[in-house]
Amino acid sequence: MNLALRKPMTLAEFLEWEERQPMRYEFDGTGPAAMTGGTRAHARIQRNLAFALTGRLRGKPCEFLGSDLKIRTSEDHVRYPDGFVTCTGGDNASTMVSDPVVVFEVLSPSTAANDRIVKAREYQAMPSVQRYVMLEQDRLGATVYARSGATWTLEILVEDSVVRLPEIGVALPLAELYEGIVFEAEPAGDQASGGA
Repeated sequence: MNLALRKPMTLAEFLEWEERQPMRYEFDGTGPAAMTGGTRAHARIQRNLAFALTGRLRGKPCEFLGSDLKIRTSEDHVRYPDGFVTCTGGDNASTMVSDPVVVFEVLSPSTAANDRIVKAREYQAMPSVQRYVMLEQDRLGATVYARSGATWTLEILVEDSVVRLPEIGVALPLAELYEGIVFEAEPAGDQASGGA
């Protein structure tokens, strides 16, 4: 069987190609990767995040932007995070940002491994990024990477936690980001049983 090998795209080729597409695509440095649709839980978390941050950032120099804008990472990859905060303004017609301060991803089963490893490395390599927040979709929880000098710290957040974003002067109760979402209880079989 003959397989045609496609020549890797450059960033410029990708950006020109993407403009003609009806769907959004991320760019991994060699070719496009289609963005898939999300769930109702994903959309609710994204909505709650936008409401919470937009209100708290009103009148400040930073702004929350959603998944319609792409981020150009330091490796010339293109990502569409679920949300991010930038503090530098920009042209109304621009479609790409290269200096986010805080980046948010809502994890799904199909993207979690990529978000936790590949995107984490890309965002951490960007000098502007100070915090990368990954929000769970199927339970109330988050993983937060924070820049601490030349290294990164990792924090796991659960139900009563607060998402602290000192870079932008904001603290969010994690539960606020999950408003309107009811999670199914874990099956009773997952609990440890006692013996005689």
